[in-house]
Amino acid sequence: MKTILDIKGLEVAYGKVEALRGLDLTVGENEIVALLGNNGAGKSTTVSTISGVVRSRAGTVTAYGEDITAATPWSVVERGIVHVPEGRRIFSRLTVHENLQLGGYTVRDSSSIDKRIEQVYDLFPRMAERRNQQGGTLSGGEQQMLAIGRAMVAGPRLVMLDEPSMGLAPLVVAHVMDAIMSINRAGTSVLLIEQNARAALKIAHRGYVIDSGRVTVTGPATELRADPQVVEAYLGA
Repeated sequence: MKTILDIKGLEVAYGKVEALRGLDLTVGENEIVALLGNNGAGKSTTVSTISGVVRSRAGTVTAYGEDITAATPWSVVERGIVHVPEGRRIFSRLTVHENLQLGGYTVRDSSSIDKRIEQVYDLFPRMAERRNQQGGTLSGGEQQMLAIGRAMVAGPRLVMLDEPSMGLAPLVVAHVMDAIMSINRAGTSVLLIEQNARAALKIAHRGYVIDSGRVTVTGPATELRADPQVVEAYLGA
């Protein structure tokens, strides 16, 4: 399998607090990789560093064979890597359709934007029903669908989803996870950051567990689901 994202020895600190301590991680082409861990483990810092929002003090981030360790956030998006942040961060006063249009701000071909928006509406029919509704009036689950849909309008080769299940009812979580699998089947690689290890490992090909900025366990998702350490810490006995 071709590696499209390769992180080696990544170190990040906020002042004297070390958030990442020599993190190694890879994502393969057409793969869903789950990044699991408790609050404060370094999951969000990892994706924020990949996307150029946070700067590392050591280590490298390579995407599609190119070193993007020092790349700006907008140039990372232009390279086909899109970050859906924790908390959705949609534009609450803009309509669903306007939010989706903004997802294509790096896309120069307007017809491609229109086509991708229609694909989002096919993936999330509820968004089509609410296309003229302000984003701030949507439910939490609908806002998560909108945030994912907005990312897909950029046409990413790799999409990084930070806690997409947070605060959602179990049925909505299942719907979001189904959508992530559909996105992956259509050819987009996924780095899935989750505290909900059970949901993430059901759809992931591989997974990493991090604790205090270090990888503690890694392997195929099927093996992680049976790993006593993972079961005890994240899945329940």
